[in-house]
Amino acid sequence: MTRAYRGRGSAAHHPAVLLGLLIYGYATGVPSSRKIERATYESVAFRYIAANTHPDHDTLATFRQRFGSQLEQLFVQVLVLAREMGMHKVGKISVDGTKIKANAGKHRALSWGHLVKIEKLLQDEVKQLLALAESEDRKNVPDGMNVPQEIGRRQERLAALGEARRKLEERARERDAIEQAEYEGKVARRDAQRQAGKKPRGKDPEPPATGPQDKDQINLTDDESRIMKVSGGGFEQCYNGQCAVDTGSLLIVATGVTQACNDKQQVMPMLATLKSHEVGLGLPQQLCADTGFFSAANVNACVDAGIEPLIAMGREAHYPGLLARLTEPAPLAEDADALAQMAHRLKTGAGRADYALRKQTVEPVFGVIKHVMKFRQFLLRGMEKVRHEWSLVALAWNMKRMSTLNRA
Repeated sequence: MTRAYRGRGSAAHHPAVLLGLLIYGYATGVPSSRKIERATYESVAFRYIAANTHPDHDTLATFRQRFGSQLEQLFVQVLVLAREMGMHKVGKISVDGTKIKANAGKHRALSWGHLVKIEKLLQDEVKQLLALAESEDRKNVPDGMNVPQEIGRRQERLAALGEARRKLEERARERDAIEQAEYEGKVARRDAQRQAGKKPRGKDPEPPATGPQDKDQINLTDDESRIMKVSGGGFEQCYNGQCAVDTGSLLIVATGVTQACNDKQQVMPMLATLKSHEVGLGLPQQLCADTGFFSAANVNACVDAGIEPLIAMGREAHYPGLLARLTEPAPLAEDADALAQMAHRLKTGAGRADYALRKQTVEPVFGVIKHVMKFRQFLLRGMEKVRHEWSLVALAWNMKRMSTLNRA
């Protein structure tokens, strides 16, 4: 960060000062650059970090956006420091996701069906205005109307809608490719069953619908955010923030952000992130996750990475019977696959104890982030910037947690 400054012009605030203000701001529930600027006048802690200087909010906001990728690197460096201090040992981790509101209102979301209607309406209005402009007598032009301005305003709106149309069509093409591949896979499996003399179960799959659907939506403020169902009921414009939390220290060891409403496809990206941290931190031995992450592919991916998976295969009973709690399962067959091995492990006393740690690992961390650090909405927009900001939130949590561990 320091080398990025050329040394020309007015003296710049030192990166350590700006970084310290941002980390302390996020850790104490003051992520807004304007509020941080004000706090350098009103708060002793912020004034101390700023060395009695007062960086303005534009400087702080620009720094946060400019050095987003470096913040992700710093996140790993802090974990390495925690390991050297004996606060973090690679072992068991719990993975989960939480919905974080985007910096965009859901009222700014536009559906494909509505977009088509608005485009047609604006195109008709432009034709009418052009006809008025070309008429020999301008008696039909209302008083005070500036026809060129009205045409220009509608053309700007049509250009914005055209960009939204392009992005929705691009998303539809990506979805079509995935759904077509799934459809062809199902058809191939059923054909193979028929050739083997077996009757496939159920009806033959229907070919997927192609192209944008009327309910497909895009947000005009942050087109990379998505409408998601949130806890407590209702829907919001959100991103899905992912975290892997160490069971022993409660430090966040990896983060991710996705546009997906569920967590089914998030194990492999998290494994890739953990793999990228392996040189400095090593890989965990065990990964716990709830049933939202379960799939045979995710289980096999964990095993291939050398990590023991403990992913719930269904909803857990709130009050399992006495025998279920105290009886160990029958021995596992020698030729059992990875899925069967995990299912067996989850039924053992040791496996149940390991899985039970999940609820007291990642969920409390999300609770502190949202209710103590008061981070419930991203300030930045766009997937890349949001991912960097989520790393900053995790970095702030880790610094906060390390302070607690250091006093213990």
